[in-house]
Amino acid sequence: MGHFSLTNNQDTIAALATPPGMGAIGVIRVSGPDAISMVNAIFKGTDLTLALSHTIHFGRIIENDMVIDEVLVSVFKAPNSYTAENITEISCHGSPYILTRVLNLIIQKGARLAKPGEFTMRAFMNGKMDLAQAEAVADLVAADSENARQVAISQMRGGFSSEIKKMREKLVHFASMVELELDFAEEDVEFASREELKKLVKELSDIISALLSSFMTGNVIKNGVPTVIAGKPNSGKSTLLNAMLNEEKAIVSELEGTTRDFIEDEIHIEGFAFRFIDTAGIREARDRIEQMGIERTRQKMREASVIIYMFDLSVENEDSINQQVSELERLSIPYIKAGNKTDVASPALLNSLESQPGFIFISAKFKENLDQLKVRLIDLLDLGKVSVGDTIVTNARHYESLFKAKNALREVIDGMEKQASGELLAQDIRQSIYYLGEITGEITNEDLLENIFSKFCIGK
Repeated sequence: MGHFSLTNNQDTIAALATPPGMGAIGVIRVSGPDAISMVNAIFKGTDLTLALSHTIHFGRIIENDMVIDEVLVSVFKAPNSYTAENITEISCHGSPYILTRVLNLIIQKGARLAKPGEFTMRAFMNGKMDLAQAEAVADLVAADSENARQVAISQMRGGFSSEIKKMREKLVHFASMVELELDFAEEDVEFASREELKKLVKELSDIISALLSSFMTGNVIKNGVPTVIAGKPNSGKSTLLNAMLNEEKAIVSELEGTTRDFIEDEIHIEGFAFRFIDTAGIREARDRIEQMGIERTRQKMREASVIIYMFDLSVENEDSINQQVSELERLSIPYIKAGNKTDVASPALLNSLESQPGFIFISAKFKENLDQLKVRLIDLLDLGKVSVGDTIVTNARHYESLFKAKNALREVIDGMEKQASGELLAQDIRQSIYYLGEITGEITNEDLLENIFSKFCIGK
């Protein structure tokens, strides 16, 4: 049996549900058949075993007649709870010492410590949510931008799942009809209209294609856009980062080559997270450490989704700018040419660059034209077209299953064109049903569950 034995569902589990460390309040969550009676045994106040579901009770946690803490206990009775089991949540004062002591008391009463994601796994096992919804719970916990939150909420409420289920149901109906024909093989009847089937497969393939192509955007929403700020030393990279962040995060100095490493921070533009990576300046290095910094900059540029390349217009000339642009072109990564220090640039240089397409003129120091830079970032990555109301795939596992389902549907069409037997046709339809079922968890195994839920936080 793997880490998640599906047979130990009768245990009562307990865990700290708030982050470890000092805080105003810490919550301990308990779920299982004995969740209410175990907590009642260490609680002085209302008799929790007689309490109504969805009620909160003030009282004290007691150990050998000694008061450990004054707490609030919430009671949720099966099946109307997150896990569909009895649940109690104890809100204690947020001292790590108190929380550990209360958790130990519950364990002494017979509970065991929950494994990562075990509460949500129980919600899945008990039919409270499907697998895609369960995975969206983890995404919601990790969401660090408005769009990531909206997509996770929509998936958690079953928006994505209902699309998959509808597709599956239609395919199941056709597979059954084709299989029924096999029972009447001698009579040569057709219960499943091949034209209707072809139409359905085409429709489903289009939906799946749209979902597959949303994955790139989904990835951006979930993980942010790795954005490298690059350019020669002293071109104002760190000043731009600070201006975008509105706080002093990078070391800014008049000396060349002060940024030896990477500074990573995140800003939100129209609900998308851009992970800004400020890098060491690119020039002929004067020592080995600086050489390593420049090499790593080039590596970071190759890994970026977008590059903001800065030119110091107070010292640059057109030839040098064109040379750097041709190097940028070779990377084949979307980039923005940002001419900085416009306040001290020569009018002649500004004039000649204005005729070049795609140049943005900014002053990082005086925070001028930064809005134009933000608009260009959204446009460059085509993020303006994204409507978070759309169903967007953010999960690599779902992407893989959709990809396999689409290939299986292609086999269905090929089979019909080659006039394949009903048996082979039914097999190909069943294959696509299988892959769609992997997403929502109708098709599952213990290793898959282990893999998914072990990545959750403990207490969720």
